[in-house]
Amino acid sequence: MSEFRGVLRPGRGRHRRRRRAPLKAAAAAAVLVAGSAFAVTSMDDQPECDARAGHGGTHDDHRHGSSTAVGACAPRPAGGAQQHRPAEGHGAGHGAPEGANRRPAGGRPAQVGVPDPESGYDRERCGNASGRVLLSLDDWPYNDPERAVRIGAQLQSQGVRAAFFLINKYASQYPQITTTLRRQGHWVGSHTWSHQQLTRLTDQELQDELRNGVPGNFLRPPYGDVGQRETEMAASLGQRVCNWTIDTYDWQQVGGAFRDVDAIRASVREASAEEKTNGVILGHLFSHFPEALPGIIGDLREQGYLMCRNTGPVTEQVPYPLAC
Repeated sequence: MSEFRGVLRPGRGRHRRRRRAPLKAAAAAAVLVAGSAFAVTSMDDQPECDARAGHGGTHDDHRHGSSTAVGACAPRPAGGAQQHRPAEGHGAGHGAPEGANRRPAGGRPAQVGVPDPESGYDRERCGNASGRVLLSLDDWPYNDPERAVRIGAQLQSQGVRAAFFLINKYASQYPQITTTLRRQGHWVGSHTWSHQQLTRLTDQELQDELRNGVPGNFLRPPYGDVGQRETEMAASLGQRVCNWTIDTYDWQQVGGAFRDVDAIRASVREASAEEKTNGVILGHLFSHFPEALPGIIGDLREQGYLMCRNTGPVTEQVPYPLAC
């Protein structure tokens, strides 16, 4: 059983972390309800994450002295730490669609709903001032693209709106998924073209990664890593940065497996009120985060928090402030 290792603290610039005391996981039976619509396809292939973890890069658990984690999916980079950058085509053999390396002719940058960088916009909260909690799901559901719309349908049935940040290298091969998610009432943003660490790119590479992402005005940078250059270039393309206040660490691997449902659920349940109020929760489409969502939503509601409301279909323009 994974131990809860902390959550992100909101703040400007790079994310700060703090430790929490280990937490005993809740009984699995309380979470894994038989027949739940969230019991979506088991991710037994462990795609992109194994590819990233297995190249000797610096992983978050290693920096914190853990001896149990053997890998991590999309680990957050530490300042100055060597960060593995997956090679082009790293998804091949893990459910990457045919032609996934083919870049589109060019993105369609949006020009509305982007705050002035000097306006005091809180990118960790994505402009959320509603008091409600926004769920967000990143990356791509490898080997099972339709998993995204099944998750979207279940959230829709509960009256919950989420934000999906997709890697366009894959999403561009399944345009119906983005269309369906928006029809279901979920915001769909860009997780760039191929999940490069933006702060390590040249100006031209950065522009290509941003411009070729999922069209719209909502951007989640890989690893949450952006500085002034990246923020300003995104704004020039009509995109605003949306990070998070709570990281579920669902992307971490222990003993060759992703963090389990109990540990993911606990990381949200035990987060501070400051992190939940107007908060944004980070999870991934390839992990056990989708299976943990029923318990997460139930815990938050029991604690008195409301979720972003699903009020029907949306466009590629995400409002600012968030209409949550």
